[in-house]
Amino acid sequence: MIAIAIDDEPIALDVIKSHASKVPFIQLSATFTNAFDAISHLQQNKTDLIFLDIKMPDISGIDFLSSLSNPPMVIFTTAYSEHAVKSFELDAVDYLLKPFSLSRFLKASNKALDLHNLRNRSGQNEPPESIFLKDGYEQIKVMIEDILYIEASGNYTQVRLTAERLISTRVSISDMLLMLPEKKFIRTHRAFIIAKNKITKFDRSQVWIGEQIIPIGATYAQCMQDLN
Repeated sequence: MIAIAIDDEPIALDVIKSHASKVPFIQLSATFTNAFDAISHLQQNKTDLIFLDIKMPDISGIDFLSSLSNPPMVIFTTAYSEHAVKSFELDAVDYLLKPFSLSRFLKASNKALDLHNLRNRSGQNEPPESIFLKDGYEQIKVMIEDILYIEASGNYTQVRLTAERLISTRVSISDMLLMLPEKKFIRTHRAFIIAKNKITKFDRSQVWIGEQIIPIGATYAQCMQDLN
């Protein structure tokens, strides 16, 4: 994976350089002490992953990431733990609290590699009949046709299969959408994805899957027109 690092502290960049040099699947192509200098690089060069500091003088890492229209995967690096929740809301792969060890860096990098491979598989022409989801220490096979709806809940995504069966996974709801066949699923809200063939009725503001009522966000309302 091709990566860059952005941090206003050169010493912090040296740590990332050192760690990245020991991870065979990470190619650290550039480092920046100024986030604005990284913008043109991202526009002109393929980048799979950013190691991004949160506390920077001119712009925070969170604001920088929010400004990108099609951002790569991001691993936040920071000395401040209070930004963890916000970072996961932005679908960050991981959150490294400085000073971090090589083993912790490797763990975050492995998560990015898993997600990178997952996204590449999702781009294949043949729609999958099943997917594997990590639930705790287990990889659980889930048949696509069994999925009723998917809900983002804190740092987890909950995949509802039946009234009794629910799988919780760390895969973000945005990446879940990439894993699923586009013709069979639709995002109705920032927190919900639903199976089209499981819809029993809908109106302008909500959709029903059996007795379950799911909201339709204003941003996603137009997508529902495809069902008419």
